[in-house]
Formats: sequence, structure tokens, C-alpha cells
Amino acid sequence: MFKAEDFVQSKTGGPKMQVLRVEGDTLWCARIDDAEKKEIEVKAESVNLYHEEGDFGVC
Repeated sequence: MFKAEDFVQSKTGGPKMQVLRVEGDTLWCARIDDAEKKEIEVKAESVNLYHEEGDFGVC
């Protein structure tokens, strides 16, 4: 379902993260605001693909 380079966010909210690698149902992600790209282990079922809220770019 998820692949490296996807952007995800916890279903309960939180920072935008980028998927670095996938191992089965475990995702290794890094917060996009983390310059060091420290890996965070998360379960695939605990996140959704990231999407912006609202009408961006609409005047």
C-alpha cells in the first residue's frame, strides 16, 4: 500500500512524514522538518497518505 517517498501522517494527527523504506507492515519514516532524517518506526495501519486540508491555490 505504501512505498518509499510517500508522504504520510498519523491517523490521530501529527507531523507530515516521508516514508524512507517499507518492511512488511512496518514503515520507516522521517519527519519532513527533521534535517537529520532520523528514522521513526510506524505501523502501516496507523497512518494515512498525507493530504493538505482546504482549497490551496484557489483565488
